[in-house]
Amino acid sequence: MQTIEKDQDTLTFAKRLKYSTRTNHDSVDSLVMQSEPFANEENYRKFLRLQHIFHLSVAPLYQHDDLQALFPGLAELPRLSAVESDLNDLGLKADVDASLLATPTDLYQAIGWLYCSEGSNIGAAFLYKETQKLQFDAEHGARHLAAHPEGRAPHWRKFVAQLDALSLTEEQEAQAVKGAMDAFAFYKKTLSSLNA
Repeated sequence: MQTIEKDQDTLTFAKRLKYSTRTNHDSVDSLVMQSEPFANEENYRKFLRLQHIFHLSVAPLYQHDDLQALFPGLAELPRLSAVESDLNDLGLKADVDASLLATPTDLYQAIGWLYCSEGSNIGAAFLYKETQKLQFDAEHGARHLAAHPEGRAPHWRKFVAQLDALSLTEEQEAQAVKGAMDAFAFYKKTLSSLNA
């Protein structure tokens, strides 16, 4: 552990982001699995509402001009429409109280939110397999968890390369880390409220 801390300056930006938010990420994973989203359809419906609130919150970031300049191709990546198709498949409405949403306004914090959003597609491989127990798949009910057309790993490597190509100051990087932590915290808070 000390070696990692000592060498943190030599890590790439994406690895520094991962290292700085690993505890937050692990706690989100743990909380999601505790909620047993694939135990039955009712639990999965709650999970889908959670995903919808998160993707609705980050959707404006994918259309943000400054972020699109930093991440070419960003506009094609949001999964909001896939989540809404999944809601429709299950007969759920896409209406969300605006007070439940949280979209960062700081450009560098937004990078941290995008890191969480895009990174979740890697973890979704396991979740996607689980949805098939409920008879959901890329055509019905679990579209937003399906792999990116070019594959999960290649897509993630491309995004990581874009992250690592950014020339950020120490303060800007700190804001990105804060944004990622805020995104994880928002996801946990939303999950807890839906399962209350």
